[in-house]
Amino acid sequence: MKKETFPPRTKLLEAFQSSAPHILRSWEISWPLILIVLFDFFINLTDVYIAGLLGKEVQASIGFIAQMYFLFIVVANALTVGTVAVITRLHGAGEHDELSGAVSSISITTIVTGTFLGILTALFGPSLLRLFDMPADIVTHGSGLIVIYAAALPFHYYLINTNGILRSTGRVRRSMASMAVVCLLNIGLNFVFVFHTPLGYLGIALSTVASYIVGAMLNSYHLGKWFTGSLKKSLGVVKKIASTGWPAGLLQVFWQIGATMLFLILGALPINTVEVIAAFTNGLRIEAAIFLPAFALNMANAVVVGNLIGEKRQSDAFRAGIVTAAIGVIIISILTAVIVLNARFLSNALSSSPLVAEESVRYLYISMASEPFMAWAVIIGGALNGAGDTKGVMRIVLASQWLVRLPMAYLLAVFMEMGPSAVWWSMNASIFVHSVLISIRYFRKGWLTNANREA
Repeated sequence: MKKETFPPRTKLLEAFQSSAPHILRSWEISWPLILIVLFDFFINLTDVYIAGLLGKEVQASIGFIAQMYFLFIVVANALTVGTVAVITRLHGAGEHDELSGAVSSISITTIVTGTFLGILTALFGPSLLRLFDMPADIVTHGSGLIVIYAAALPFHYYLINTNGILRSTGRVRRSMASMAVVCLLNIGLNFVFVFHTPLGYLGIALSTVASYIVGAMLNSYHLGKWFTGSLKKSLGVVKKIASTGWPAGLLQVFWQIGATMLFLILGALPINTVEVIAAFTNGLRIEAAIFLPAFALNMANAVVVGNLIGEKRQSDAFRAGIVTAAIGVIIISILTAVIVLNARFLSNALSSSPLVAEESVRYLYISMASEPFMAWAVIIGGALNGAGDTKGVMRIVLASQWLVRLPMAYLLAVFMEMGPSAVWWSMNASIFVHSVLISIRYFRKGWLTNANREA
């Protein structure tokens, strides 16, 4: 008789039962996070949509300014990565006094840092635009936009960080409620400021500032009782947050620089520069829409893995990271197919320019090939961040971008004159390298050994 090669039904049942708690735990955190990143996406999408109604020049300007703006957001994101990595463990271990002090300290640090960088952005942002040698239309529109966006930085910093604190302490639904208000307010104010006041395209940025202010106020209300801890007692925790978060911050600095360099590479193409940049902006927004579940699962994985490590359940933490990533790959694969089937409709909806729409379609057809790989890499990266392995994630992501994506894009698109499609394929190649390298790191379990020593 031929030997059975598949596991018996009982073994499959046991495997499912062992994974079920991790699935449920991730889902409880993930579904509000999916809505949070959806709200955040709609904030950006609304800006792009309104800009498209005003013309391709405004749309291209918004896309480029967004890249510059996020260069100044990296400090907040870095602090949040460190905050989540540390606070999830404190919360999992029940160290509430230390946790409360950390919340107070990191909130103050976030506000001060955001204000300082906001002032620098307002003073030097317009000059930076002129240094990039972008088309004159982008410089003209962008100079006013970047000054207004600078005013949003302290509030956006605080909103980002307090959202991280809320999800780390099991209050993700309150974060979701705040972001729902921010999203709806931004959409409404966009239409009011742009079309019913003399502000014009500047109203796009002003609506963002106003909505972030309201969101920051709401999160302060949700975190009220956590601002009672001793600042002096929490200094050690804040140092740990900073030491864990700085690789994430450095990663995002160089990632955003790299993203900006992609715009510069596209700007160096001989024809249809504005149209290609606008198409890239639209394509990125559509791509970001389907990637919302992956971003949510990335954050959920960080919380779940961090909590499990705090509870001294390292084996469960390892399995939870894999289960969450596998779910993400399935979801993103389905959404990718939907986008491919509707690429032309979506591209035409975001732009009235035939050239912009056609290039957007081309971008989507090419970029969708790598989305499942990117989902796996991003969600596994969330698990590593939750365990405090931010340096490992930083090295892998930067290697894939700076050693693969950017050199390949410049060589093929500019030097060999293969056009914008070469840039899109270069992005795919770097994502594949990223997914392979981060998988190797995860399954070698070196990050888990380090977490064991720190837990």
